[in-house]
Amino acid sequence: MRDTFRLAEVFTISRGSRTEAQVLTVSVTRDGATGRGECVPYARYGETLESVAAEIAALPDGIGRGELQDALPAGAARNAVDCALWDLEAKLAGRRVWELAELATPGPEITAFTLSLDTPERMQAQAAKHAHRPLLKIKLGTPDDMARLEAVRAGAPEARIIVDANEGWSAEVYADLAPHLLRLGVALVEQPLPAGEDEALRGLARPVPICADESCHDRASLAALDGKYDMVNIKLDKTGGLTEALALRDAARDAGFDIMVGCMVGSSLAMAPAVLVAQGAAVTDLDGPLLLAEDRDTPLTFDHRGVHPSDPALWG
Repeated sequence: MRDTFRLAEVFTISRGSRTEAQVLTVSVTRDGATGRGECVPYARYGETLESVAAEIAALPDGIGRGELQDALPAGAARNAVDCALWDLEAKLAGRRVWELAELATPGPEITAFTLSLDTPERMQAQAAKHAHRPLLKIKLGTPDDMARLEAVRAGAPEARIIVDANEGWSAEVYADLAPHLLRLGVALVEQPLPAGEDEALRGLARPVPICADESCHDRASLAALDGKYDMVNIKLDKTGGLTEALALRDAARDAGFDIMVGCMVGSSLAMAPAVLVAQGAAVTDLDGPLLLAEDRDTPLTFDHRGVHPSDPALWG
């Protein structure tokens, strides 16, 4: 089912602006119980609501999570079904997903709050409004990046800041900006170079850690990241669900990468499984519901301790 959630404000990144979040909600009903999952198709990967719905509709009835991993590639379609199946299993078993997955009982995780791309003056005002938040994220990747970053730091002098360049820089631009990023207390930079051109990062001095986003989808991505990145951003819409996300987290840690857990702009239903992956992560960026004017029934709780695990009425 296609669902639309209005955003609290116009949200802009270097690739464009939006006023609503369009998501696909999947429900799987068996033996009197219904499990739900949500995905956000991403045009960057050639996905649309229609193409993802078609992938899901073509799946055989009664498919299990194990079979699903081979039936669909990593991506939004598999994510929604995988998370719905986890939710279904939990409801049928009368247990929480983290128990079924043999994970420790989860707790709240401090999450980033993303500032929309705007003029430096307006971004400074946004930063001042949200200066009480411990972690702010800035979407950059434009010729005016430094002016915006300086403005945000002026508006929120105490906040930790992370930067998402959205594939908008080159190795030379990163090297030129790195001293300024350090001076302004930037904790990390996400995906500074286009995923297909990130070989230039190999061997580059990285005084500010670099996190792979578009360059990291699932475990098969990891081998190509060594020597180029310090951290990987795990998003369920990229991994194709909670099953692969948990496996990627463990494999990435074993390979020496720090962990970031991120999201597309979606509802609490999309964030709920990711909260489990985010336990103990170096950076959590699950602020999708904070950007919405409306959310699911029984939404996730966000407070000074961060984003909390879901109520079973929502998921898991």
